[in-house]
Amino acid sequence: MPPNGLLPRLIWTSLAVILLILIFQNLLHYLPNILQSGFFSGDSHRANAEPRVVQARGNLAEDEKSTIELFENARVSVVFITTRQRVMDAWTRNIFSVPSGNGSGFIWDDQGHVITNFHVIKGASEAIIRLTDGRDYKASLVGASPAHDIAVLKIGFGFERPAPVPLGTSHDLRVGQKVFAIGNPFGLDWTLTTGIISALDRSLPGGDGRTIDNLIQTDAAINPGNSGGPLLDSAGRLIGINTAIYSPSGTSAGIGFAVPVDTVNRVVPQIISRGKYIRPAMGITVDEKLNNRLVEHLKVNGVVILSIAPGSAADEAGLLGATLTPEGNIIANDIIIALEKKPIDSVAKLLARIDSYKIGDTISITVLRKNQQIEIPVTLQPGD
Repeated sequence: MPPNGLLPRLIWTSLAVILLILIFQNLLHYLPNILQSGFFSGDSHRANAEPRVVQARGNLAEDEKSTIELFENARVSVVFITTRQRVMDAWTRNIFSVPSGNGSGFIWDDQGHVITNFHVIKGASEAIIRLTDGRDYKASLVGASPAHDIAVLKIGFGFERPAPVPLGTSHDLRVGQKVFAIGNPFGLDWTLTTGIISALDRSLPGGDGRTIDNLIQTDAAINPGNSGGPLLDSAGRLIGINTAIYSPSGTSAGIGFAVPVDTVNRVVPQIISRGKYIRPAMGITVDEKLNNRLVEHLKVNGVVILSIAPGSAADEAGLLGATLTPEGNIIANDIIIALEKKPIDSVAKLLARIDSYKIGDTISITVLRKNQQIEIPVTLQPGD
């Protein structure tokens, strides 16, 4: 005799088991039909199915229209640059030409000059320029200015070249302006990215131990392969050359830099005419490391003139170099503290400021001489 209360539990358990068996048997019976005509089958197709009706979009927004027009007008003036490098096989001593990189550039004038970054073609033995219509042309190197990260290439005559990119200015740019970058990031040709000017007057280390000054900072996406491409304003005018990014990962982090077009328009004509850029100079000797020690000892901000080249612009202007005592101590005479009333606090800043002028320009130098400030005009001469 089961204990009191156990019999009802056995009855209910038995009923539950029987119910589960019946459900399972029914599933086995109907499962083939479900598989054939249910969720996984094609039997649910409906006859006379038609494509959905397209919703009318309406007109494009005005800013969309202007962006599309800007890209369509400018893209034909942008080129895709691939470079090759000669390498020697260590075993056979044979020389091979291998791919070395790619970048962007743009048509500068009607003579077929193409502008790009120096680092795009640095170390290359050959550069191929591809136009938007797919034509490839071997380019020749006209010259370069590593200090500005600018190189000038040229493609030949005898064919119809795209129009040059319209030229703008960079001295009147303002933070917040819209900008447009066209280039070939990661080899993805003729890519448009947009953004704004994030900051102005940025500086980055350049070639020859100098800094590239007055750079434009933008949040328009700039990636490897964009280098050398144009940065345009909303009127489609060239305002800079995309040249560098700040990125821990090596890809766009929203901080890109462009060489301002005013620098480009000053440097490029010299490269085309002479094959190189000749810097304006005063004819003085300065040294970054030594200057840092001297101004720290003197407790001033500026650049100590170490020596003056005889017959130089600085000599004619009456600037004074430092004096060396018999004991080997340096006595500063003239310390440059401003150029055109803008403070100078380093050798790099002084050289970059001078470089923003042309040979023959007269600039005002403020020097500290025997604790007195003196303004001296200096007419710039060709540098080394």
